[in-house]
Order: sequence, then structure tokens, then C-alpha cells
Amino acid sequence: MINTKLTVRVPRDSLEKAKRYAAEQDTTLTRLISEYLRRLTIQDDPLADAPIVQRLSGSLSADVSEKDYTHYLETKYGDSV
Repeated sequence: MINTKLTVRVPRDSLEKAKRYAAEQDTTLTRLISEYLRRLTIQDDPLADAPIVQRLSGSLSADVSEKDYTHYLETKYGDSV
């Protein structure tokens, strides 16, 4: 990946808050902004950052309904669901 410099003007208080947040998350402001921009570009695929959901996707039969799941929960836990 080739990096490039970017000049952005933001309110000083926003910048200070972002720096504090980055420090609390043990990351850099550059990484924080880069990750945010990366996520913006993958919004078309809502599961792109959900590998567990992707793995489980399709594991249930297409015939299973919400009613079936409710029945399962009622059977397992009683009528308290």
C-alpha cells in the first residue's frame, strides 16, 4: 500500500477528542482515520466486517421461520420468552 499525506481542517476540540480516543484505543489518529475511510468504502457489503455472521450464513434451512424459532425457544425455556 502506498501512503500519501492529507491536509484536513477540523475544529480543534474535535481533533483533541479524536487524539484522546485514539490513545485510549491504543492506536494512532492516522490508523483511526484510515480505518474509518476504509469502512466507508465497503458499506455496500454490510457483512464485510462480520466474519462470524458470514460463516454462519446459510447454515439454517431456508424453510426455518421466525415462528419456528419462537416455538423452539418456548419449548426450551417455557412460556417466559
